Amino acid sequence: MKQVLFFLMLSLLLTSQHAAARGKQAAPKFTQPSPLQCVAFSPYVGQLNPDYGPYPSKAQIEQLLDVLVQKTPFRCIMTYGVLNGLDATFAAAEARGIKVIAILWLDKDIAINSASISKGIEVARTYPKTIVKLSCGSEVRTRNGYALDGEITRCINAMREAKVAQPVTAIDTWWEWCNRATPCQQTLFANQVDWIGINVFPWWENKHADLFPCTPAEKAADFHLARIENVRRAYPGKTVILTEFGWPYAPEGASEPNVHTGEKCGIANRRNQALVIRSTLKKLAEKQWPGIIFEAFSENWKPSNEGLFGGSWGICSGEPPYNCLTGLTAQPKSGKRH
Repeated sequence: MKQVLFFLMLSLLLTSQHAAARGKQAAPKFTQPSPLQCVAFSPYVGQLNPDYGPYPSKAQIEQLLDVLVQKTPFRCIMTYGVLNGLDATFAAAEARGIKVIAILWLDKDIAINSASISKGIEVARTYPKTIVKLSCGSEVRTRNGYALDGEITRCINAMREAKVAQPVTAIDTWWEWCNRATPCQQTLFANQVDWIGINVFPWWENKHADLFPCTPAEKAADFHLARIENVRRAYPGKTVILTEFGWPYAPEGASEPNVHTGEKCGIANRRNQALVIRSTLKKLAEKQWPGIIFEAFSENWKPSNEGLFGGSWGICSGEPPYNCLTGLTAQPKSGKRH
């Protein structure tokens, strides 16, 4: 009799556990929409500075990626460099199902460029499913004119010789990809790259440009798409990606005059930042074009390099608890995150 009762109780227990397991099915995973909507990622937050002091730790990188997964819809990032511990980003991204567009940082130090190229080849081979695209530098021409064109070409050639699987480019501003001309003209890199990455910032055009000196936040999305169209016409057959776009949120209500006209056409605040990003994502989604928001986390060190507005571009704050803008995805509701 005791045996009968024992087996009866065991049967009831197994049945209840099976029912509980059915009721606790894993929530559906978030699937990165196509085309990719990405965000530029740099872990130099808080007191970290890429010019001196400690580098971002593996734990810091993992914490920031966890914030992106938990507080934003983005499962794609663009990174800036592979040295100084930044290569830890790729394993951390792979563990979290995040795709990466990886920039190999190039500048005036040839030895560091060589190290960056070698490490870039290594990580591209190690993470072929996570790193989806590569870039030999970011705004190298914007910073250095044509002086480092040979370094860009050396990097591209090294990627070819190493037979990396990922498509390769050299990201720069739309103006550089137009060969500093209007109408837009091809550069010498036209036949060397697999795709074209353009950075477009009406905010900085409003300050520095004489060609497009006045684009308010309400017209920024149209400005972004117009520049993409310009470059697409100049490079038929090439994929053109908006690799950086955004708007500063602080100092609240501040603006800067255009150096040529004196006009003030951009106002920094959270409303305008959200407007620029949301409207651009919406227009890109309608075209089925990818885009990369600048940037994930605000960086406190940037005002020393970029002036008053340099540290106010993040969709998430650069300090805990890392508060983030919401409602930034423009993808169909079928891509819900649970």
